[in-house]
Amino acid sequence: MGNTVGSLTQVEKSIIIGSLLGDGYLRIVPGRKNAFLEVNHSISQKEYVDWKFRKLRNIIKNPPKERKGKGKRIAYRFFTQQHPELTELYLRFYSNKVKIIPDLKLNPLIIAVWFMDDGSKSYKTYYLNTQSFDYLSQKRFVQILKKQYDINSSLNRDKQYYRIRIKQDSAKRFKKLIYNHIISSMKYKLNEL
Repeated sequence: MGNTVGSLTQVEKSIIIGSLLGDGYLRIVPGRKNAFLEVNHSISQKEYVDWKFRKLRNIIKNPPKERKGKGKRIAYRFFTQQHPELTELYLRFYSNKVKIIPDLKLNPLIIAVWFMDDGSKSYKTYYLNTQSFDYLSQKRFVQILKKQYDINSSLNRDKQYYRIRIKQDSAKRFKKLIYNHIISSMKYKLNEL
């Protein structure tokens, strides 16, 4: 197995899948056998990155580091080790190096990580900023949320792209589903309905 470690736990898989739905990226370096995950957020989300680091510690060699980005942006990021289960996820979540959404079973932790990465509150409901996914993948999200959790959502046009809007009649159910998994520094995204 080279520089890989044992099997991923359910919590680790959930955090990784939630990250893939959000801001995380899997990569395979040419000439290498397995994929690795990059977690990269703004330095203002340091506490969140540190939380992910602690939860994924078993597959990480080096702690998160600051990195100067374009302009004044300072990123805070880490990389996991290569791992065969990350390669399996890469094959499911990428087509021609572009992130897609496979059929998947969501759990509250996956949805919470996805929301912490790419969610926001607006008036009496929530958004999942899925603009980077194609239209069909986003439609699949809407169906998965309805089928698995009876959460009503729709695609909402945001300029030229779409994002998922949780309908007001499901906003409280959505919040209750993920609330216990949202870390304290990210609770501001939920606000109070």
